[in-house]
Amino acid sequence: MSENDRSQEPAEQAPESAPGQAAGSCCTETERPLDPAVTVTQAKTSAGCGCVEGADSGDLPVVVIGAGPVGLAAAAHLAERGLDFVVLEAGEDAGAAISEWGHVRLFSPWRYDTDAAARRLLEPTGWTLPDPEALPTGAELVRDYLAPLARVPQLAGRIRTGTRVIAVARRGVDVTRTVGRDQQPLLVRTVGPDSAVTDLTARAVIDASGTWGRSNPLGHSGLPAPGEDQAADYLAGPLPDVLGRDHDRFAGKHILVVGMGHSAANTLLALAELAKTAPGTHIAWAVRGASVARLYGGGDADGLPARGALGTRLKAAVDAGEIELVRGFTVTGFHAPAGGPAAGPVQVTGTGTGAAPDGAQTIDADIVVAATGFRPDLDMLREVRVELDPATEAPVRLAPMIDPNFHSCGTVPPHGERDLAHPETGFYIAGMKSYGRAPTFLMATGYEQVRSVVAALAGDRAAADAVELDLPETGVCSTDLVTEDQLPGAPDSTSRIAADGGCGSSCGAEPEQIPLTVAVSEADGGSCCGGSAPQPVSVGAPAGAGFATGRVHGYSGDADRGDN
Repeated sequence: MSENDRSQEPAEQAPESAPGQAAGSCCTETERPLDPAVTVTQAKTSAGCGCVEGADSGDLPVVVIGAGPVGLAAAAHLAERGLDFVVLEAGEDAGAAISEWGHVRLFSPWRYDTDAAARRLLEPTGWTLPDPEALPTGAELVRDYLAPLARVPQLAGRIRTGTRVIAVARRGVDVTRTVGRDQQPLLVRTVGPDSAVTDLTARAVIDASGTWGRSNPLGHSGLPAPGEDQAADYLAGPLPDVLGRDHDRFAGKHILVVGMGHSAANTLLALAELAKTAPGTHIAWAVRGASVARLYGGGDADGLPARGALGTRLKAAVDAGEIELVRGFTVTGFHAPAGGPAAGPVQVTGTGTGAAPDGAQTIDADIVVAATGFRPDLDMLREVRVELDPATEAPVRLAPMIDPNFHSCGTVPPHGERDLAHPETGFYIAGMKSYGRAPTFLMATGYEQVRSVVAALAGDRAAADAVELDLPETGVCSTDLVTEDQLPGAPDSTSRIAADGGCGSSCGAEPEQIPLTVAVSEADGGSCCGGSAPQPVSVGAPAGAGFATGRVHGYSGDADRGDN
């Protein structure tokens, strides 16, 4: 019988109970373990319930979705633990999504970009870590790390490329069915290179598929703007290769970049460079807020120097007139000519909000770069029981640690399997996708996530709970950014600093059980999280504290400065 045939069978009836056990008392799914850290299956196994003895998921593999950095790290840990697994990758090669932005240089150096278990598998092959302090591009990360890792003997035969996961479920039962649910293995439905649909059964699933390819729309309120779909031929992805692969598309054109994240900054700087050699290239940058101080960041005070330099360079380009900054612009519609790009530019309409000038405005553009961030693909998870925060779409226990509404100082405490677990036994979301719509994810965080998850799957509870992070000492936990950059008439954040020391409401919103170790004395006074100037936050295994992302990035940080 094929996997597909078995997947259509109804759930099995509860088997007869073990000697001395009544089937009704053990196999009804109405009881729950007293200890929330113990799964239903573990509790029933300890109690000798006969219904558990027939469960067949123990011999099945762990399915990892995605062969990016976090997915391959999960595979490396599974291999070290001797657990059976398979990795499913939609692209043609490992790291396919990263290859699409291979021209972009990472903020974090090599020493934070590789996983420990992956290094232990690579080193016997003669692989050596590149310069630990060098900043790789995406292409270099794939070439010098992910591609060699995918070729090691422990992983090579277990990675299926060109295989897209379209759904995760529980075999034989839909999401509404509770009785007998834990006794059925998980089911992963895939579409292969030949378009054939295949169902795989799994003892556990680690969804490390990321968020690349699921961009947020350009319109307001989280919705596409009217006409956005019809303007698709004018839209570019969030990180086009302006100086390389996509040079001819952008040279000499009027380009509108929408967004206020690092993707926007990278593209804007590349376009400014292009304009120096391509006459007629005009660059407009539209943001919804009254200020772009959040993106300009902390400059030289940023604990990740490349990130600080990005904001400094962007500010200089705007000040020099190389980039036209349009603040307070909310996209309300697209009007594309019937003939598409060949017939002329698209008209992008918008209105001012908050402190921005009132009235509608229209920007004509040959190309619109949608650098508006990403959101996770949750459609594929409709038939598994996931518990997600309604705001961030991150696992509910992780969400308070990363919610940008409250974390303007950017701290993220260590977290592992217990924080990533869902009501669906054996199912986990890890890596970028685990952050949902929240920003500031770092690869090293994902590596620690999957190390903890795999330890739990191997039954090593102590290792799963020993969550530690080795991350850069980043800082700028302060409202003292490179520039306040306010629109005329907007609230003056310097007056706020004078009134409340610059903290506003954001610093008080940090979880009380996760204190930060700040390397300043009270005498220094004045900054958002302690100190008159941006200060580093001590991070690492000994401290066990969170880390600051290096800029006041949260929505509450905008509120402190009166930006929103």
